[in-house]
Order: sequence, then C-alpha cells, then structure tokens
Amino acid sequence: MTCWLPLPLLTATLLAVWLILNESVSPGALILGGVLSVGAVRVLLALEPPEGRFRRPLVALRLALVVLGDIVRSNIAVARIILNSGTRDRTSGFVRIPLDLRAPYGLATLACIITATPGTIWVEYDSARNTVLLHILDLVDEETWIETIKQRYEKRLIEVFE
Repeated sequence: MTCWLPLPLLTATLLAVWLILNESVSPGALILGGVLSVGAVRVLLALEPPEGRFRRPLVALRLALVVLGDIVRSNIAVARIILNSGTRDRTSGFVRIPLDLRAPYGLATLACIITATPGTIWVEYDSARNTVLLHILDLVDEETWIETIKQRYEKRLIEVFE
C-alpha cells in the first residue's frame, strides 16, 4: 500500500509557499495548493532521488555565513574590476580542483556556492577523476583558489554530508 501523503513536511511547505504567493487562504487556494503540493511531491518521488544524510547543522550554518560573506566580498570585487577595467590587466582562466567530496548533495551544494559567488563559475565535473573545472574572472594564483575551495567550502561540506 502506498502512502497517499508522502513527505508531509515538504508537502506542507509547498502548500504554505503557494498560499503566500497567492496572498489568499480561500478554500479554492487551499484545495488547488493542496493538489499541486501532493502532485509535486509524487513527481519528485518518481524521480527516485538518492538518499542523503544531513549532519552537523551548526557547521552548515557556519558555512552559510561564510558563503554569504564571500558573496558580498565577491560582488564588491567584481564591481571594482568592472568599474576600473582599464587600470590593470586582469587574467581570467580555468582551474582544475581535485575534490575529496563524493556525496551527491554535497557536490550539488558546492556547485551552487561556486556559481552563486560572482567571478567564479562551475564549468565541469569529472566524476572519474573527482575534479571540478572552474572559470575564475580574476585569476592571480591557482594554488590559492584550490586551497580556498578545499578549506572554506569542501571541508565543511564533507562534515555536513558525509
């Protein structure tokens, strides 16, 4: 027998978001939101997402604060690069970073972090060699970038997801 309401917390969250976006708690909005929420969760489960473990929420919170700080700093740095484009030669380039992280959700989170940070973009992941190729807007030293990714992000993601 299958459960008619799988993942009730996710279903309730989707319903709440639906009601907030509609700015209404009318019976019609409740019914339509409920049907859409249950349907969305069933579609998600049909995709059979891999099991993931989320451990150490305090480390995750610290990581989120580090990422927010890095995003603000990167926004300022990219703005300076754009506004002062003629004053100094900038070298953009690619860096291949070896990873120890193997958890799928950890890798997805790392991809989101890198892509959300201005000046960096996740280009390619090589699962055979467990490396990631990044494009850096202002590449000064490859080793600094490797250490930054491994120490600031990957180390904490391993603690959270593995």
